[in-house]
Amino acid sequence: MNTKTGINMLALLFAVLTAAAHAQNFPMRPMRVIVPLAAGGGMDSVTRNVALSFTEALGQSVVVDNRPGAGSLVALEIMADAAADGHTLMMISATTVIYPLLYKSRLDPVRDFSPVSQVTAQGYVLVVHPSLPAKSALELVKYAKANPDKLTYASSGIGSPIHMTTELLGIATGTKMTHVPYKGLGAAYADLVSGRISLSFATIISAQPHIKSGRLRALAVSTAKRAPAMPDIPTMAEAGVPGVVVVNWYGLMAPKNTPRPVINRIAAETTKAVQAPTMMKHLLADGSEGIGSTPAEFTAHISAESEQWRRVIKEGGIRAE
Repeated sequence: MNTKTGINMLALLFAVLTAAAHAQNFPMRPMRVIVPLAAGGGMDSVTRNVALSFTEALGQSVVVDNRPGAGSLVALEIMADAAADGHTLMMISATTVIYPLLYKSRLDPVRDFSPVSQVTAQGYVLVVHPSLPAKSALELVKYAKANPDKLTYASSGIGSPIHMTTELLGIATGTKMTHVPYKGLGAAYADLVSGRISLSFATIISAQPHIKSGRLRALAVSTAKRAPAMPDIPTMAEAGVPGVVVVNWYGLMAPKNTPRPVINRIAAETTKAVQAPTMMKHLLADGSEGIGSTPAEFTAHISAESEQWRRVIKEGGIRAE
């Protein structure tokens, strides 16, 4: 072994030992979790529950920092400048993957950050106004093919996961429908239940009251398996429309070059948090489920999501406005 090789090996050993020691002492001060949405929503609620679990497990306070704006891009810029020591994290979703693609951001969720763990998974339910002559997803597709551009669908904005999910439906079935974006899906419900808008993919928790009252008809869920909160509603494939599987999700990521032992510890604590009985009950009530994945699994998940939505943006001719 020459002198240069020996020095390099000693430097590597020192770096490994330093990272391990850092992880053992982590966290050394209060932590912060950035949320790219306003307080009060589903992501905010999940983040605060995870933060509480972290506080109890790690012995340091965890502050939830809401930084809404530009579909996660504002929060991503803040994260890009954060210290890579694990004390600053960000809760992300499918939107965080879609917007950098659509708006050609300089930041990439995998390349420029360190994915930590997927936290939750929650599907959408395809709902239509009862006046629409479609009792199943397959009947809806047949109606849309016979009446191109007649059907209108609501979304929570251009580039939102609901917009992209409906575009995926159009690509998979060769149908054309008219997109009507809203500032949020909550604002779209008035037009959905009145019949001014034909259909939408919607979060299960927000759609349930309208489905139970008969104001909207549920046709299928977007998950690969039936949703625990809606066991009687078929999946898109079961309803005769394969190729449309979309799961919205939340997950944690850290700044690039955060020590691997620190990331692994946060991932382990995330899994413990989402598998706690009280957390599982809370998530089920919101129409979602806890996941808790390894950093490698979450990295692969984000990469697959990026590939899917890049294809939808290209084939659907979607442009930012």
